[in-house]
Amino acid sequence: MAKLHGAWIWYEVMTTDAPAARAFYESVVGWTIKEGTQPPIFYGHIARADGAEVGGMLPLTAEMQAMGARPCWAGYIAVDDLSATIADILTRGGRQLAPRFDIPEGSFAMMMDPWGAAFYLMQPVPMEGNGSSRAFSPTEAQSVGWNELYAGDFEAALTFYTQVFGWDLSGSMDMGDFGTYQFLSHDGVPIGAMMPKPPHVPMACWNHYIRVSDFDAAHQAVLAGGGTVLHGPQEVPGGDWIINALDPQGAAFAIVGQKA
Repeated sequence: MAKLHGAWIWYEVMTTDAPAARAFYESVVGWTIKEGTQPPIFYGHIARADGAEVGGMLPLTAEMQAMGARPCWAGYIAVDDLSATIADILTRGGRQLAPRFDIPEGSFAMMMDPWGAAFYLMQPVPMEGNGSSRAFSPTEAQSVGWNELYAGDFEAALTFYTQVFGWDLSGSMDMGDFGTYQFLSHDGVPIGAMMPKPPHVPMACWNHYIRVSDFDAAHQAVLAGGGTVLHGPQEVPGGDWIINALDPQGAAFAIVGQKA
């Protein structure tokens, strides 16, 4: 069985317009998104074409927005012991943004690292089969294929994340004025990278790359659907292409894939 602690297991888009977000991402990625029907949260689920669920859609209420919530993507990192990991992060200078929630699938809490990058922790209940999640995959389309941190304090963030989640450093790339691009792996699998926060990025944050089967088609769907491309298209090592973008509601996301 793959190591649980430190694995990315779920992704969530928070949005001010659930029907529009559903139409946009179904067109761009090929997902099937079921809008939630249960009040008061109306949480929807995101599924790949093969039926594997990879994430959720959370409509932001007026109350949530009044408290500062904005459209964004957030990833869930699995932990063996939620309470112990929350305490560890708080001791290291992080913050807890929302109280612990207990649901049938497990327990979770929203956290922030000491420099402002937000993420979820989740202690899932044991799942059927080998307990693995299809939400993250470096190779499978319609899963997130890469997790990138724009770090507020690069060296300190390396220590923070490797010690809290047991991630390994797996090589790096010099990006000149942009600093070091440090690759990360979990249980022997590349999961992403971190780099110093670029000057044009307003605050430290995680950026999640959704893998698609046809990069050009997805890129055109972003533009046709009212998204805004912030960077790219750019070819990256390995033959993939990327764009960084905003969806029509303002949530930042990225696309990665090969040209057909």
